[in-house]
Amino acid sequence: MLFIRDGYLIDPASGTQGRRDIIIEDGRIRRIGTDLRVPEGAKILDASGLTVCPGLIDTHAHFRDPGFTYKEDLTTGAAAALRGGYTSVILMANTNPPVDCPKVLEDILSRGKDLPLHLYSCANVTRGMAGRELCDLEALAKAGAAGFTDDGLPVMDAGLLEEALIRAGKLGLPVSLHEEDKSYISENGINAGSTAARNLGLTGSPREAEISMIARDVGIAARTGSPLCIQHISTKEGVELVRRARRDHPNIHAEATPHHFSLTEDALLTAGTLAKVNPPIRTEEDRQAILKGLEDGTIDIIATDHAPHADFEKQKPFPEAPSGMIGLETALSLSLLHLVKRGHLSTMQMLACLTCHPADFYHLPGGRVREGAPADLTLFDPGEQWQVEPPFASRSSNSPFIGQMLPGVVYYTIVGGRIVYRK
Repeated sequence: MLFIRDGYLIDPASGTQGRRDIIIEDGRIRRIGTDLRVPEGAKILDASGLTVCPGLIDTHAHFRDPGFTYKEDLTTGAAAALRGGYTSVILMANTNPPVDCPKVLEDILSRGKDLPLHLYSCANVTRGMAGRELCDLEALAKAGAAGFTDDGLPVMDAGLLEEALIRAGKLGLPVSLHEEDKSYISENGINAGSTAARNLGLTGSPREAEISMIARDVGIAARTGSPLCIQHISTKEGVELVRRARRDHPNIHAEATPHHFSLTEDALLTAGTLAKVNPPIRTEEDRQAILKGLEDGTIDIIATDHAPHADFEKQKPFPEAPSGMIGLETALSLSLLHLVKRGHLSTMQMLACLTCHPADFYHLPGGRVREGAPADLTLFDPGEQWQVEPPFASRSSNSPFIGQMLPGVVYYTIVGGRIVYRK
């Protein structure tokens, strides 16, 4: 039994905010209140000065397992998640082999059961992520898929996508889409604009690559009524397309990454390939549009797109280096800095995008602090500063935020009533 004393509870799902004690027993929250009596034999965790919230949920992470475990594996990815305050993580399916059949999915989920957090995985939309034939979505759902995605690649065949949305909708599972039409793109990972052309001599990825796909796909989702998530949105036009679609079709959602609301394309001038991501970080106008989308609820999920790469890969010339950055260990801090401290969202609103909103969209059991709920909690000091620097808990260190001082230090991550990370 665990007694959490005098923490400042913020539970976005219920709107609860204030100092509370929490009693945890048998992996669940037994009681929440003020000035509770400590049960006999309970272990006391003094949370005074700390914010207590539902365990953070990431709906978009790459643990590179199977196939690329020199970058990350399930164990090191879980360690990075716990250090960042995450108690549940949904993995993407662009592994090697890809998660396009029950055998691969069942292997990942089986090994994930031994980890000290809740590990879920999406499965692919198309076989081999080739965009030509749908996977057996029904069999993958039965095997435990949290949703369907070919993240890393778009689904170019509109008819195939419509069929996938209809079938996934009948299963009650979402489809999440990487929206970049490759036919527009000369070099990926950098916005097509002055930073690319004038400073790096590159053509880059134009905004139309994303806009065209979002315009098509929100239309398909509106026709089918199926749950759809636009992943890692990067353009102001994309935000507006989602805003309009959500007015009449609330099953359409969008996620924003901390790097897209924290940085502009100028970050590539100082961080180089560490800031190379797909879709690319774009202009200040795009960043402000993403912030506005979070403010008005157009974007209701914050996802890390945690994408580890080895140092030798990121040290290659820009066109050859892979896209992606790690994000699980910095997401909460970047959200506090750029969303809360700069006045765009309250802490309650920000935490909703990291807890109950993703839990609701993916039908996960976490995301709430209430009596009877799973005892998955994050305890952090929102004011304490820390410097981003290696070593990370992740196996990789490809972050453009190295050297920065950020607010928000995670002190405890609790999963199923067990303290699984302690500062």
